[in-house]
Amino acid sequence: MEERPDQRAQDHVLIIEDDERLAGLTRDYLEANGFRVTVEEDGARGVERILAIQPDLVILDLMLPGEDGLSICRRVRSEYPGPILMLTARTDDMDQVLGLEMGADDYVPKPVQPRVLLARMRALLRRLDVTESSADTRLTFRDLEVDNATREAWLEGDRIDLTSAEFDLLWLLASHAGRVLTREEIFSQLRGIRYDGQDRSIDVRVSRIRPKIGDDPHHPHRIKTVRSKGYLFVKDS
Repeated sequence: MEERPDQRAQDHVLIIEDDERLAGLTRDYLEANGFRVTVEEDGARGVERILAIQPDLVILDLMLPGEDGLSICRRVRSEYPGPILMLTARTDDMDQVLGLEMGADDYVPKPVQPRVLLARMRALLRRLDVTESSADTRLTFRDLEVDNATREAWLEGDRIDLTSAEFDLLWLLASHAGRVLTREEIFSQLRGIRYDGQDRSIDVRVSRIRPKIGDDPHHPHRIKTVRSKGYLFVKDS
């Protein structure tokens, strides 16, 4: 058992996976590491199960009988606020991009490495913990407000529709306004892993966040790309 000192008691994980053997092995591994686990093998019941159980985290396979993972993710995203970790094919970059666009918070390639899966899950669950140590919980940039206590953002007084992962990235960038954050730093903070130089998940999220916060996707003035380094959130855009 790999101890996690800050793990909340009995985090509930819902695994939606039609591979009975893989689901069983994953369940046993997670239960041995202190999680409460529910397994659903039928994609057609995926939406119903997520909304009814409201687990702390969902592990969602991309390819499922009845309804695929992308569709499930898209349908529940507005009513399920927790993190969704998607299982994708190792070499299919498009699957990963589509998963992020549908609202997935992270993805793990198959075949699943248990320790990698556990590390990704813990990184996602840490976001749910209230961080009272931060003195600044609300940041204001002219017509844009970002509130870490409520995990909401507003543009010209209107609430912005952000996924959990999009808010995390926006808050990270905004709370470091005026400083370039490298992709390595962003990956370490948000996903608990090292940047491999090829992962596009952060770039996909930035491209989705920009229009939501009033940024021009082609000539951004709020979140600027710093070539060969990372991203800069401009203090006064």
